[in-house]
Amino acid sequence: MTALASETIGDDRIIRESGVDARVASIVQPVLRAIGFRLVRVKLSGQNGLTLQIMAEREDGTMTVEDCEEVSRAVSPALDVEDPIDKAYHLEVSSPGIDRPLVRKSDFLDWAGHDARVETSILVAERKRFKGKIVGAGDDAVTIERDQVPEGAARQIDVPYDTIAEARLILTDDLIRDALSKDNQARKEAKRRAGEPDDDEDTETQD
Repeated sequence: MTALASETIGDDRIIRESGVDARVASIVQPVLRAIGFRLVRVKLSGQNGLTLQIMAEREDGTMTVEDCEEVSRAVSPALDVEDPIDKAYHLEVSSPGIDRPLVRKSDFLDWAGHDARVETSILVAERKRFKGKIVGAGDDAVTIERDQVPEGAARQIDVPYDTIAEARLILTDDLIRDALSKDNQARKEAKRRAGEPDDDEDTETQD
């Protein structure tokens, strides 16, 4: 996935698709916004013949199996009408997962303190690949505290957002624990907004 020079209207991602993937993204993004979801990424691959993966999530970062089914039902008609892929393909809608791609500035801010792999499209401090902890996320760059540092080099490096070609979290025990906690909290907030009873509250009432 690469950053596009041309921006899709309403797309706040710093990492975007190119080619056919970008065309698909421009088709499905308005549909996703209309039903309360946001696009993470689109990827067309040769897996199982030809597979179109649409990775999406709600604004609070949650994505259930039911949500995936809802997104699939919503985007399928739009893709059928626009027909951006001239071959038969399998549509796969998924959540970002715990070791998720980081595609927005807010992603880096939300997951500060966790480890990530970042690849850039141009050299930054004589390198294109960085691995380490996200220790800061400003307006123009993310600060990575690197695991391994060349002799004489600074441990912390600022990687400008406009140089990032790909970034994703690294799966660790701390990340799993934090992701599950955030997911649980987001689901509770969603239930409160919908006026549904909290499962924990039900348990306390029964006791």
